[in-house]
Amino acid sequence: MSLEYTSSEMMSVTAARALENGMTCFVGIGLPSEAANLARLTHAPDVVLIYESGTLQTKPDILPLSIGDGELCESALTTVAVPEMFRYWLQGGKVDVGFLGTAQIDRFANLNTTLIGDYKAPKVRLPGGGGAPEIATNAGEVFITLKHSKRAFVKDVDFVTTLGFGRDGKGRDNVPNIGKGPTRVITDLCVMKPDPESKELVVVSLHPGVSREDVIEATGWEIRFAEQLESTPEPSENELTILRELKARTERAHADA
Repeated sequence: MSLEYTSSEMMSVTAARALENGMTCFVGIGLPSEAANLARLTHAPDVVLIYESGTLQTKPDILPLSIGDGELCESALTTVAVPEMFRYWLQGGKVDVGFLGTAQIDRFANLNTTLIGDYKAPKVRLPGGGGAPEIATNAGEVFITLKHSKRAFVKDVDFVTTLGFGRDGKGRDNVPNIGKGPTRVITDLCVMKPDPESKELVVVSLHPGVSREDVIEATGWEIRFAEQLESTPEPSENELTILRELKARTERAHADA
């Protein structure tokens, strides 16, 4: 019998599965944190989670509200200074994967968390890059997760806060000491990967019940699909149970705060 789950749960489970046991992961707040901790609680118990505030090998019982959440420090193996976190751990090549979210993403996986509209007269000011620009250029590879909509998936981002592959897909070419960049984008509709040549994002897997038309309608450019288009495996009962318990604990803890 097929399990019932939401598109958001499908996204979190799929994103969690991208992390392998033993990886060192620099985690963003929000959806990336949810996915990374689900991985730690299921198939990847030895994944090493690092947050921007300097917490190493943290194992939060609830999802943090921010990088400054005390839960991260209390459950970490140790906490180091932010300069050490970036200079020694991240820039030193000790992070396998950066897990990021974003407000806008374009066809070349550039991320915008700075503003919407014209830079001199923006419609909306966003929180900014934080550590994402450094993570995207220094981590071995980058996973990105966000909900799929035309507002988020645009042909060209209004501002490149965090480098994917540049405005023309060649932004990482011949640049020394830089990571692979984005290797997959996980949404509530599908999984995308960059084309090996052009670096433009291509849909490689559709989630159960999602059609090509659904993805086309939710994407702001003429999206391409892989010749061998796969179907994303459904969440297991165990994954859903652990995810729901994690979110329920988080809600109770924040309600009492």
